[in-house]
Amino acid sequence: MAARAYWQGQIRLALVSIPVEIYSATRSGAQISFHQIHEPSGKRIKLEKTVPGVGAVDTDEIMKGFEIEKGEYVLLDQDEIDAVKLESKKTLELTQFVDAHEIDVLYYEKPYFVVPADDLAEEAFIVLREALRRTKKVGLGQLAMRGREYVVSLKPCGRGMVLETLRYTDEVNKAQGYFRDIPDAKPEPELLELAEALIEKKAAPFDPRGFHDRYVDALKGLIDRKRKAKGRRIIEDKDAGAARSGSNVVDLMAALKKSMEGKSGTAAADAELAAAKKKPATRKPAARKPATRKRA
Repeated sequence: MAARAYWQGQIRLALVSIPVEIYSATRSGAQISFHQIHEPSGKRIKLEKTVPGVGAVDTDEIMKGFEIEKGEYVLLDQDEIDAVKLESKKTLELTQFVDAHEIDVLYYEKPYFVVPADDLAEEAFIVLREALRRTKKVGLGQLAMRGREYVVSLKPCGRGMVLETLRYTDEVNKAQGYFRDIPDAKPEPELLELAEALIEKKAAPFDPRGFHDRYVDALKGLIDRKRKAKGRRIIEDKDAGAARSGSNVVDLMAALKKSMEGKSGTAAADAELAAAKKKPATRKPAARKPATRKRA
């Protein structure tokens, strides 16, 4: 079954209109879903929509309401909301072009594939795609989808293009409030060189297939063990992953050198590198041997 277009409309650049369709470029990964269960009966809990003093209500009796004063609402049905006139519901007008690096990564939200809607749109679509590629620019505009208007970016991607929804300014927290307490200090040259060498050592082309959700795997394992245990409570050993915490790495220099030697091939060792603090090594006092008496 062919995928269903998430949005259909046209991209407009000055007097040029290009009919397009966009499709979601991502999907939800594997995840474990839990239900709320009434333990004594073992039955699933159902949630009902109720009104105080009335009780449970039918879905067709529910409308959307905007509270203008405490307890006073303006009621709207879905047809009234859908009828709101907004040009960007059917047209994405490219109003600005910027260098890709000018858009902070914090603003990017979700990607969509963009394809020409029909054969007649292909020529204009390809011209726009290649113009963006040659100028190394990203197109910006606004687009209404599923109940809200987004700022979006448009850029080439293979034979097609990718549209990404962007967050508005008031949706992005200012970094200064979180980073202000980090000292503005320069690292020691030798430490910096070691860190750079370690990064180069671990550098490789990005391959998303090399990563998977280990938490989901662990939950699946827990569920399987719980099923076999016939309800017996199972608690993971929280200290199992901290076995290396008592190692002899006591400062950042030692941690970096040890990493370069290839002795820290685990995630735990990498975390150890980040958490290591400069402090002098301490030795435990040697155990004193009991005194012995010479025989006369």
